[in-house]
Amino acid sequence: MEFSGIKKLGFGMMRLPLLDSDDPKSIDLEQLKEMVDLFISRGFCYFDTAYPYHEQTSEEALRKCVVERYPRDQFLLADKMPIIRVKSSDDYSRYFAEQLERCGVDYFDVYLLHNIGRDRYINTTAYGGFEFIRRMKEEGKARKIGFSYHDDAQTLDRILTEHPEVDVVQLQINYLDWEGAVAQSRRCYETAVRHGKDVIVMEPVKGGKLAELQGPASELFTSFYQGRHPMPTPASLAVRFAASHEHVRIVLSGMSSLAQMKDNTGYMEDFCALSSAEYELTERIADALRKSIRVQCTNCRYCTEVCPKNIAVPDYFGLLNLHAVTGQKTNMYYQRYSMNHGKASECIQCGQCERNCPQHLPIREYLKEFAALYEND
Repeated sequence: MEFSGIKKLGFGMMRLPLLDSDDPKSIDLEQLKEMVDLFISRGFCYFDTAYPYHEQTSEEALRKCVVERYPRDQFLLADKMPIIRVKSSDDYSRYFAEQLERCGVDYFDVYLLHNIGRDRYINTTAYGGFEFIRRMKEEGKARKIGFSYHDDAQTLDRILTEHPEVDVVQLQINYLDWEGAVAQSRRCYETAVRHGKDVIVMEPVKGGKLAELQGPASELFTSFYQGRHPMPTPASLAVRFAASHEHVRIVLSGMSSLAQMKDNTGYMEDFCALSSAEYELTERIADALRKSIRVQCTNCRYCTEVCPKNIAVPDYFGLLNLHAVTGQKTNMYYQRYSMNHGKASECIQCGQCERNCPQHLPIREYLKEFAALYEND
């Protein structure tokens, strides 16, 4: 299986249309069938699902709306091992068999270890997760293997160095995170490219945040495309940004309606990479969004050199800033950043960090704010 010649838009089956907005299992199968039909009729073929999506009903919905209605050679299917549920080496085979049955297929075109980071990498290595997916590839049950990833570039480099056998890496890439301190989109992308891996993109519109621009960011977008007919959508700029990078093979979009499917397939059917002016526009919009950041931390890490509790101050401030810009709390990143580090609430108020901070930030007060946000759920 090769990505060459495949249209770059992939259908992410994690935000499917619902009959009841309060029930993730109430997937609107009839609307989903219309969306699938339009997707395939316009030349797209890549579907991405995972064990936990829609409270474990996404794989079955994919079977009913895609697998049972189209020949196997007309679509590519990606699925993911729920490594957070794996408690022993035997679990891999059990979950894999269950996923094949749920999806109604004999093999996956792409099979990934789901959501690898520095924490889950420990158990995945101990239980033989990488050896398992390699064996699935050797047996023809997975055409390409890899992992989806949410962590920093340094950890990604370590994993790819230790496991050169993987084919693909699925990364969070969007223009707001491109130079971000949390997702580190650019640095993770460049790390994957340096290791010779194909890249699949998730969260190109950052969970919808880049599809609904507000204030100065919206004004920049509207002014740039003034007079264009039809007027592009903010989502189209975000998806095209991700797709414009050379080593990106697929950009996943979690589409929730037929209208979103029509929009996304419309501008991606005959994909046109961003112009230099559009790249500059994404930088200006990202700058406008970042102006609402909470902490003016430069990530010099001088504070961590003197902290007696080994608190990962700049990493926590990155999460605080992300929340200020997008309203999103990313508990998963906090769990990973606090591995082998002190939690924000463990600050003993000694003040050494502030005395060592070139920006003269009130670090202790920000740590209290962060702990209130992340540790008081």
